[in-house]
Amino acid sequence: MEKLRRLWKGRTMTFGVPLLLYLIGGSFGLREFAQIRYDVHNLHGKIKKLQIRSNNFTELVAIGLVYEVDPALKEKFKKNTVTLESEYEKLEKSNLDNWENIRGPSVWEDSRTVQKQRREALRHKTE
Repeated sequence: MEKLRRLWKGRTMTFGVPLLLYLIGGSFGLREFAQIRYDVHNLHGKIKKLQIRSNNFTELVAIGLVYEVDPALKEKFKKNTVTLESEYEKLEKSNLDNWENIRGPSVWEDSRTVQKQRREALRHKTE
C-alpha cells in the first residue's frame, strides 16, 4: 500500500503520465480535425463536378448541395469583378513618366506635422 501511494505521488505519475496522455490525445484529436478538413475539401470537389455536369442549378439548390445567392449581391459582385484588361487600362491611363518619390514619416516623427509641412511646401511650390 505504501509503495502504491509513493508511486502515485511520484514525478512519473504527476508529470510523465499526463504529458503522454496529452501527446497521444492531441495526436488523435489532430487527426480527426484534419480528416474533417479533407472531407469538406472532397465534398466541395464533388459539388463542383455536379455543377459542371448538371445544367439545372435549381436541382442542386433543391438537393441542398448549393445555396442560392441573393440576386442583388450577385449583381454587385459582377460590377466589382476586376479583370486583367481593366487593370491594364488603368496602368495605361496613369502617367508613369512624371512621378515623385515621397518619403513617409519615420517612427520618431509625428505623421501629422510631417504631412502639414509637405502640404505647405506643395502650396509654396505651386504658387
